[in-house]
Amino acid sequence: MARRETDPVESRNSAWTRTVLLAAAVTAGATLCYFLALPFIGPIVTALTLAILFAPLHARIEPRFKHPSLAALVSVFAVLLIVAVPATFVVERLVAEAAASATLIQQKVAAGAVQEIIDAHPTIAPIGRWIWQQFDLPSLMSGLATWLSNFGASFVRGSLVQVAGVALAFYLLFYFLRDRRAARLALLDLMPLTQPESERLFQRTVDTVRAIVYGTVAVAIVQGALGGLMFWILGLPAALLWGLVMAILSVVPVLGSFVVWIPASLLLALNGDWVSAIILAAWGSLVIGNIDNILRPMLVGNRLQLHTVPAFISMIGGLVVFGLPGFILGPLTVTLTLTLIDIWRGRTEITRPTGVPDAAAPDKATARPRSKHSGS
Repeated sequence: MARRETDPVESRNSAWTRTVLLAAAVTAGATLCYFLALPFIGPIVTALTLAILFAPLHARIEPRFKHPSLAALVSVFAVLLIVAVPATFVVERLVAEAAASATLIQQKVAAGAVQEIIDAHPTIAPIGRWIWQQFDLPSLMSGLATWLSNFGASFVRGSLVQVAGVALAFYLLFYFLRDRRAARLALLDLMPLTQPESERLFQRTVDTVRAIVYGTVAVAIVQGALGGLMFWILGLPAALLWGLVMAILSVVPVLGSFVVWIPASLLLALNGDWVSAIILAAWGSLVIGNIDNILRPMLVGNRLQLHTVPAFISMIGGLVVFGLPGFILGPLTVTLTLTLIDIWRGRTEITRPTGVPDAAAPDKATARPRSKHSGS
């Protein structure tokens, strides 16, 4: 029986169909993997960020141990001491102070401290009474006290809920540090880029993460120093401690130093020290709050090699789309996308053969010579 010859057109169509089906299967698998990883995006981003930041430390620890696993374990414990211990201290201090502030505010409101302050200052009494009537200050103060109490309780509950996430982040950090070379090689094989292009993309990722974290920490240190300085000038207790707390809170995108200076201003007002209360409130809102808008674009935007506007949009948009991990993922997405576009432009740049005239240039044969008197 004669064997049927393969039609070249049919063979090409069959190969094209198989390629399309393979691409569809890869796309479907990648989409499913994305949804599988979505619940763990926070721990993954945290582990990746810590791995990038502490890679130099691990590089110094690793040669001291024969086994890579032991070296990675030591590095993870070092990161725990550097990151987790200060965070635990701040959370504990915040919860305790929030509960104490709530109790104090409730006692002051119940004892009629606000009315006493108004009556004791005849010059501001009319304004105080108008504010009292328009805004129902007792209800506002009681609401603030309730919010502070709930804030402390929710912080504890949130911490308990996030224990699994934190444990997962450090679990992933162990493997990110131990297997970083194997992961790098695997990514090099998977990426449709040349090795120099891939290395450029990797370096851009490292630079972006470091720019965001180091810039944010620098801004937080300045905010904490400004807050602690004003606490010291006003004679408030534990100025150094509260400056440290404000600095650490400034790193958290959802919170900030206002969590400390707003209750402090209110307590000063309830104690009758209106001058200090107004000074602290003005300093917090005008100086501490706005220094972030001045320094962050300078420290973060310049290192990201982005204009201030896209740098700002990438951070805020990342928070809206991804939540807290978006603080890293937003700018990272923008910078890597721009890097890929730059690589694509470099690949598609066409080099014209010698002797072929540029379409944008005028034809020398048909170009009219300029007159001596023609304008330039």
